[in-house]
Amino acid sequence: MTNKTRPLAFADDFIHAELVENPRDYKVEDAVVVNLSPKPLVTGDEHPAIVPAWKSTWLKGGNVRQGERAATIKVKRRTNLGGCVFRGWEWLGNRIKSFPRDTPLYISPFDSIGTVRVDPHVFTNERATATQEQDFDIRLNLWWSPGDTDCFIHNEHPFLEVHTQIHGLGRMQKFRERDDKTIYEDMPMGIGFSHDPFCRVTGKNQWTYPWHRYYADTDAVWLAIELHSRG
Repeated sequence: MTNKTRPLAFADDFIHAELVENPRDYKVEDAVVVNLSPKPLVTGDEHPAIVPAWKSTWLKGGNVRQGERAATIKVKRRTNLGGCVFRGWEWLGNRIKSFPRDTPLYISPFDSIGTVRVDPHVFTNERATATQEQDFDIRLNLWWSPGDTDCFIHNEHPFLEVHTQIHGLGRMQKFRERDDKTIYEDMPMGIGFSHDPFCRVTGKNQWTYPWHRYYADTDAVWLAIELHSRG
């Protein structure tokens, strides 16, 4: 079935968030479109364009000509957007006891959107051609922080992960140590931008990350895309 849609778990009166399966000539009035597939997403009409696997773009009166699976996400109401903490979102410190109590970082409900078969070395750009594909569950969630928030330097993830900027401005940063003075890469994140994976494959279902963090320059909402191995 083409153009099969459903709201994502974090959709509400403030945030449009929709999953689209098998989009074909799917019109997008104004939203970030995220390719949630290892195959290219084709946009445009007279001048077709490619959104690569796990990348994104911001369409305004645009068209998704063809793809496997995508999300369309847009902040519809900015006023009192931080009230998401009363709309089912959770302060991260409730999950991680060591999380700094003065850091206003909030996580939306998760949405498991299906499975995908990929070579993790291809996902991490360590290999161009798939030779060892495996099955992963895809899980999505949003994050929200006000401006000038240090969203915590960390390197522990038991999954493959990338992020897409949905609202506001931020940065993905890499560090040599768990110390912001050791920064060695500072990547601006504008609306509609998805960064390349930070992790490297270091064994069977082992993904090694550098010390990294998200830094919110303004009030910001960003999407986390997680791939969890099925075995």
